[in-house]
Amino acid sequence: MKILILSDPSSIHTKRWVSYLSEKGIEIFLFGINQSDDGFYSQYKNLQVYASDYTSNLGRLSLKKLKYLNVLNILKKKIKEFMPDIIHAHYASSYGLLGALTGFHPYIISVWGSDVYDFPNISYLHKSIIRYNLSKADYLLSTSNIMAKETKKYSNKPIEITPFGVDINLFKKLDTVKPENEFIIGTVKSLASIYRIDILIKSFKLVLDKNPNLNLKLQIIGIGPDKEKLQLLTCNLQIEKYVHFIGKVENNHLPSYYNNFSTFVALSDAESFGVVAVESMACECPVIVSDADGFKEVVVDNETGFIVPKRNIEATALAIQKIIDDSSLREKMGKKGRERVECLYNWDDNVQKMIDIYHSVISKSARF
Repeated sequence: MKILILSDPSSIHTKRWVSYLSEKGIEIFLFGINQSDDGFYSQYKNLQVYASDYTSNLGRLSLKKLKYLNVLNILKKKIKEFMPDIIHAHYASSYGLLGALTGFHPYIISVWGSDVYDFPNISYLHKSIIRYNLSKADYLLSTSNIMAKETKKYSNKPIEITPFGVDINLFKKLDTVKPENEFIIGTVKSLASIYRIDILIKSFKLVLDKNPNLNLKLQIIGIGPDKEKLQLLTCNLQIEKYVHFIGKVENNHLPSYYNNFSTFVALSDAESFGVVAVESMACECPVIVSDADGFKEVVVDNETGFIVPKRNIEATALAIQKIIDDSSLREKMGKKGRERVECLYNWDDNVQKMIDIYHSVISKSARF
């Protein structure tokens, strides 16, 4: 089986899909607009990568950025050389348009989030581009039911759900010993305004004030444009010594952090799929999340964690306090979270479902 994948080579999500599919014996040609120079793909034998030197913000395509379509002729040449069974575009706007313009079939589009939540709302033209791209696809995929619902605004085609789960052999409960009086609140998100790290910091301040005798820490994992602003906020609240900005952590090192967290908190304004919540639950760490759509799909309120209203500082602090006051919640919610991940978000199962879809697509294509 030969699959030509159109996707951002630098994305961790692309790396995960491509590497696992390659390890399953599928021959992959990854075609990207942005460069990826970290050498990640060189370890896979049945994988070819082409990445142009054109760099753009793929989530916010403007008319000026349409010049990236200059790479279309190169893509068509690579298609002739590789002779794929399927072209699969990850991201319905930019890569979706490239795939649509090749005229190749069978053609699959996977929607990722901002491509259907944000891109179509920029202008009528952007909405028309999404409708066009989706109309040219033979099959549509989404990582969540809620994102599939959003996609249906622009297409009446059936949408297959392909969850973006986690490696449950990597993300799992570890044998860690924590100091009895220590309570670590953690988050793993980009330091950008949409993820409302500021709300978490303000909620943490309330929890600190209510628990003066508890060894409380807030660990923030991630990088992003709001780092200085968030650090200034901790200084203004006079809590900087309790808040630790860890920076970027590679995915395979995250389980040790999740295991050290007493609770994981993510308060995004918007989420298409709450993969960080899934990772945390896989490590049997209770989660507190906003009522963003993606989180509501993966977290069961009062069972695997707590769901709080977006931007609600007091509700977030109250949820944290519940876990502080009842130590048994960590174990009970943790076990329920792990069970849910094993049932719905086991990465091996998710990858196998994608492979089954590929086989089905090729089989149907052969009959026409």
